[in-house]
Amino acid sequence: MKKMHSIAKVLLPVGVLLLGAACSTMAPQYSRPPAPVASDWPSGDAYEKTKVENGMRAVSDLPWEDFFAHEPLRRVITQALANNRDLRVALLNIERSRALFQIRRAELFPEVDASAAALYQQVPADLSTSRRATKVEQYNVGLGVSAYELDLFGRVRSLKAQALEQYLATEEAGRSVQMNLISQVANAWLALAADRERLQLAEETLANQREAFKLTEGRYKAGVSSALDLNRARSSVDTARVDIARYTALVAQDANALNLLVGATVPIEQLPEALSDAPFSLESIAPGLPSEVLLSRPDILQAERELMAANASIGAARAAFFPRITLVSSAGYASDALSGLFTGDSFAWSFAPRISLPIFDAGSNRANLKVSEADRNIAVARYEKAIQTAFREVADALAQQGTLDEQLAAQQSLTDANGETFRLSEARYEKGVDSYLSVLDAQRSLYGSQQSLISTRLARLANRVTLYKVLGGGS
Repeated sequence: MKKMHSIAKVLLPVGVLLLGAACSTMAPQYSRPPAPVASDWPSGDAYEKTKVENGMRAVSDLPWEDFFAHEPLRRVITQALANNRDLRVALLNIERSRALFQIRRAELFPEVDASAAALYQQVPADLSTSRRATKVEQYNVGLGVSAYELDLFGRVRSLKAQALEQYLATEEAGRSVQMNLISQVANAWLALAADRERLQLAEETLANQREAFKLTEGRYKAGVSSALDLNRARSSVDTARVDIARYTALVAQDANALNLLVGATVPIEQLPEALSDAPFSLESIAPGLPSEVLLSRPDILQAERELMAANASIGAARAAFFPRITLVSSAGYASDALSGLFTGDSFAWSFAPRISLPIFDAGSNRANLKVSEADRNIAVARYEKAIQTAFREVADALAQQGTLDEQLAAQQSLTDANGETFRLSEARYEKGVDSYLSVLDAQRSLYGSQQSLISTRLARLANRVTLYKVLGGGS
């Protein structure tokens, strides 16, 4: 017990010095740069439908499980969150950054090592002070602190703060990857639903065109229709066949893209049949204020964390101009006989502080400081660009949202009108009033408007996904 008390008496002053190290750093005081965007979203004709109304929910109050209320799509997204390789890499990067931060944080504390050693040596007569060959035995055990930097000027603390901000930035990057993955899966699911609906429309059109071709062929054989009408009817059949082949390939490609995002084969029962499988709650989303969006988007939080890391690195660069104090100490027992290692006056200790002061470094420290300051300025520009990009993405999504309902209504009206035109053209052709060309033109207009209607409905649903993502949803 007395021996351990002796060791404690030696190591206590070292501990006092360690605790007395300065807690502050030489990093500049951080202040968030002002947002280089307007304080409110754009206004105008395109944004008339985007005003906040009673009952609208903020994105922060709407988890993705509630927004994507369709159960098959929800299961597909859950599967993607478990298997997607990009998200897996992002999560592993978080683990790596956490470990790097722990390494930096450990440098704030001394490394205390326990050691035991034995030395057996034969000293020849020529080298011995007694001019006789001598055998030397040495034994020692003890505790020691090796090369611990006394962080008086905050260099190590600045590096630790930098590592912490980089770790937190990586966490935000992981959230951003997850949010993007959710929106990508939803959009791929929607694209598959739209192409399946287009394929179904093409198949129905082909069936109708084949029936029309049979009727025209019969009229041609009866001498009522011309060969020109017959060839036009045949061209309509072939056009529908081309579309079926094209949409069949697109459906397969959409399924492949969805499987890649999910990281596994999506079960057939979880695939959509048509856009009528409403995958969203379709409730209106409140855009909120730009400042609210900036606080919730992980890509902007990531940019700010990277800015704070660059700010902390300036403190380490400034501290390099000042002396560095390194402590080396040890305390233990040493003896020339193993039996006497813990007896008598075998207690030994050493305390070897070292100070190094930069005098001439050919401008290296000053250049490192300039690099750190330039990195901080670059991080500021990237942070501001992230805010501007986010503002533009939200404004674009709001502009599209404000016009899509009107566009969808107009497209539906156009489709209904073309359907009626096609019905009347068929009736006039059957009565011999018009040629088959008018029927063919009406059919093509109807088919094109039906395809455009599907595209508009897809754009409306995809806009909801985009708006949910750019407003910081996906948590």
